[in-house]
Amino acid sequence: MNDWQRKSPLDWETYVNKLVKVAAAEKHQYEGWILTVDPVSASIVLATFLEKEKVSVSVVLGHAVQEVEILEEGDDEMKQQLACIFVPEESKAYCPEELEKRKHDLKTWLETNHIPVTEQGELGRTLCVAGVLTIDPPYGPGECSSSNEIILSRVQGLIQGYLEKQQ
Repeated sequence: MNDWQRKSPLDWETYVNKLVKVAAAEKHQYEGWILTVDPVSASIVLATFLEKEKVSVSVVLGHAVQEVEILEEGDDEMKQQLACIFVPEESKAYCPEELEKRKHDLKTWLETNHIPVTEQGELGRTLCVAGVLTIDPPYGPGECSSSNEIILSRVQGLIQGYLEKQQ
């Protein structure tokens, strides 16, 4: 087990959203922004920005990591860019302010109609309805997810009706 693998998840978290150079086994070098570190394998997920909004995502396996050097701290704009890498394409049509407004308006409407709703996930992006259904950005019926088909169908119908009234 190497020094990197011995670190705790709290230690690894200090590397997230930072530009790093990773020295790995067999003299391999990797450079990129750390999106996350897998807490089980200590593997590092790196993002490298290419031309024209293209991003390369790679994984450096934890057992191969020999040294991680921080090259640059991520500013708020970079943190936002990194957070949006895995956001569905339809969500990217909305700026962060619009998404926040859509979330807030839908949450308020659900609460006004006595439907229990909380925010969850990193940055509170996901709405959770009654603990059994989630709604991800951009907060439409297609972004609802639940293992209970009846609840899923009813909440999707409610949201569809709500969005039609908004237009």
